[in-house]
Amino acid sequence: MADSSFDIVSKVDHQEAENAVNQARKEIEQRYDFKGTDASVAWSGEQILIKANAEERAKAVLDVLQSKLIKRGISLKSLDSGEPFASGKEYRIVSSLKDGISSENAKKISKIIRDEGPKGVKSQIQGDELRVQSKSRDDLQAVIALLKGSDLDIDLQFVNYR
Repeated sequence: MADSSFDIVSKVDHQEAENAVNQARKEIEQRYDFKGTDASVAWSGEQILIKANAEERAKAVLDVLQSKLIKRGISLKSLDSGEPFASGKEYRIVSSLKDGISSENAKKISKIIRDEGPKGVKSQIQGDELRVQSKSRDDLQAVIALLKGSDLDIDLQFVNYR
């Protein structure tokens, strides 16, 4: 019998992320507590740029953006936000979305599978994703449960389960 396998990926639906940014922008324009603070959130190339005239307001805008991302089904583990910094008269926060699994995270995941996973499960790194193979589908289910339970700083999806 052929081996069963699945892929571990970390991808962000950019359309949903764009929708979340647009929803956050609309809410910031409407809300009373943001009136007169020059608060805004917008895409700047591949990054999300948050602006406000005070550090607290910038953090509040980031909070609104995070709530919209959660409502759209995007994990906050895939949002990489910096600290507020002063730029002229305004404060800015630059955020980006993490897409793909970095090589050190892939090695970490592979080590978890090797050390704590069932015997006979093989994992191999393929670019920014991992392929996990085993003869037993139950072992693959156990690996998925193990990785969901482990505390990793990236959002994982399990695809191509065969």
